[in-house]
Amino acid sequence: MSELLAARGAGLNTSASQVDQARILDNLVHNLQGMAYRCLNDSEWSMIFVSQGCHDLTGYYPEELLPGGSITWERMTHPDDRGPVRTRITAHFAVGRRFDVQYRIVTRTGQVRWVAERGIVVADERGRPVIEGFVEDVTERRATIMALAQAEQRYRHIFEHASEGIFQSSKEEGYLAANLALARMYGFESPEALISNLSDIGHGLYVDPAQRTLFVELMETQGKVEDFESEVYRRDGSRIWISENARAVRDAQGRIICYEGTVHDITERKRYQEELERQANHDQLTGLPNRNLLNDRLSQAIFHADRHEQMMAVVFIDLDNFKFINDTLGHAAGDELLVEMGRRLSTHLRSADTVARQGGDEFVLVLNEHQTPDTVISLLERMVDLIGQPIMLGGRELQVGASMGVALYPQDGRDAETLLKHADVAMYAAKGHGKNNYKFFTPEFNAVASERMHLEAAMRLGLEQGEFSVNFQPKVDHLRRIVGVEALARWQHPEMGAISPDRFIPVAEESGLIMQLTEVIARQAFAAAATWPRVRGRVLPVAVNLSPKLFMDRQIVDRVHSWIDTEGVLPEQVELEITESIFLHDQQRAQYILKAFKELGVSLAMDDFGTGYSALSYLRHYPLDTIKIDRSLVVDIETREDAAMIARAVVSLGKSLRKTVVAEGVENPAQFDFLRFQGCDEFQGYLFSRPITAEAIHRLLLDTRGQLTQL
Repeated sequence: MSELLAARGAGLNTSASQVDQARILDNLVHNLQGMAYRCLNDSEWSMIFVSQGCHDLTGYYPEELLPGGSITWERMTHPDDRGPVRTRITAHFAVGRRFDVQYRIVTRTGQVRWVAERGIVVADERGRPVIEGFVEDVTERRATIMALAQAEQRYRHIFEHASEGIFQSSKEEGYLAANLALARMYGFESPEALISNLSDIGHGLYVDPAQRTLFVELMETQGKVEDFESEVYRRDGSRIWISENARAVRDAQGRIICYEGTVHDITERKRYQEELERQANHDQLTGLPNRNLLNDRLSQAIFHADRHEQMMAVVFIDLDNFKFINDTLGHAAGDELLVEMGRRLSTHLRSADTVARQGGDEFVLVLNEHQTPDTVISLLERMVDLIGQPIMLGGRELQVGASMGVALYPQDGRDAETLLKHADVAMYAAKGHGKNNYKFFTPEFNAVASERMHLEAAMRLGLEQGEFSVNFQPKVDHLRRIVGVEALARWQHPEMGAISPDRFIPVAEESGLIMQLTEVIARQAFAAAATWPRVRGRVLPVAVNLSPKLFMDRQIVDRVHSWIDTEGVLPEQVELEITESIFLHDQQRAQYILKAFKELGVSLAMDDFGTGYSALSYLRHYPLDTIKIDRSLVVDIETREDAAMIARAVVSLGKSLRKTVVAEGVENPAQFDFLRFQGCDEFQGYLFSRPITAEAIHRLLLDTRGQLTQL
């Protein structure tokens, strides 16, 4: 019995095991993420069995794919993929091999999904050949793979076609990889040629091998370099500048495997920076150091002199008669002279010394490593002889002298500014002692400069406190009728009394106070003119001087326009007097400003005509209304024939160019009669009136109706 029971029990256990295996298999098949199937190899891939995963995969239930259902697998397959899929499966079917194919299906909702199908041909229970396999959704997986492939393709394209160089390198093996851009940057025809020829990057690439050492050190300590600039050799031996951005690539243990990064050719940028630096620190005409670099060289010289307990000299040089040469022979000849003088000075000084162009015709020497003034004197005497050697300019052999002022360190100043100032003071003393010589700085010379500084300080305060006023000197026609006035600045200091314009106007020019002074004078003049009665039915013009420095101010036209509007004077009542020196530097800008003034409605006069050497061309090309004959050409015209001839020629020239001609400094009837007979239009001078106040002009216009005899 027990054996029977055991046998029965064994039979029962065997049956239960078979039942569990079937259940497990069924659960496994129907719960797979995908569709298990058996189908016929017919035109529709007719399904015999479909697992429950069919619904999640296609949206159709299994029974809908079985015979008599609403859909077949052939129709569910994307139309473009049906032929290729059948060809692929049939080929494997013929040889009895497993197949693996990917294609698209269209789900119940119309969504296109990518599937991967794997299967094999087997015989069913009746011996028929059928296909058994598994289909799963690989849409997302395929998208990921495609994205990775596209990314790799893009990276490869970038690597191979990037305009900047891209590389991988190591400390020991040189370049591991490089793109074509880097190869061409370094003068190689291919990346392979670069890699094989540049095994020693430090000595084969970098001009300074220490740069490679620094590169490696930065990688070790910081793990990267940014904007790492170096000069490198190309294959042909030429040099370029590069900028590298790179990082260290490390393994799991933190050891550096290689370096990878990018390289940019910055040669043009470096050249541009060098050119900007050169322009910032060197004179454009002579190539000598300019003021910026001079200050740096002076600071270095002072440090060197202190360290070695030596004497250092600063020499301020001003060429004598440069303006005469510049005006008579033209600016090209003047430039040629400056270049030649710069060359002479540079070639006859030691490399430890400095020659700089301070501006205009002024040069500065910094002479180092002297023990006594005697060696400086010996050098200065050679410089005087050197500068005085003949030079050919404009087809003429000329000799140019120079006035030199010397300040010694440390006795004449312990900083660059003081030394330059004292050398400048000494130079003016040399110029005052007959030119073409040198003078060492003395405290007596400095007294003159101190007086100038005192005057500047007083002038600043005087402008703030309203100490400046305007007087007016009438201009008359040939019948002594007033036809205009010139505004003249006056300064009455509470302690120093009346200060001559000859003293304070140069100070205003040099100190930068000229704009403030001109505004004060112009606004007072315009305000007064706006109140004057008409003379013979017309407003009385008022002339105001514009200094050359002020004239070239970029806002001068707007400033004058503002003064006119603020004070209520008519533009046609305003005349601006300029001197020909405004044309010496930027003639194109001068022409632009003059045109802008004419468009504003004011008239323009050239003051001090006849004292320069290039005025004829200015009269032809610029919109000037009036020329004023300088008083120096009026003196002695009644007694000296040569003076009369010059005055006669100037008046004739002005008349032929259809300019109003005004004679200044007319002091006696003979001068007036001579100039009137020559056709001069207007006259100004003590014969008719001294400068008088605005109130006096107003009364004069009312009392005399604009007719003057003598005031």
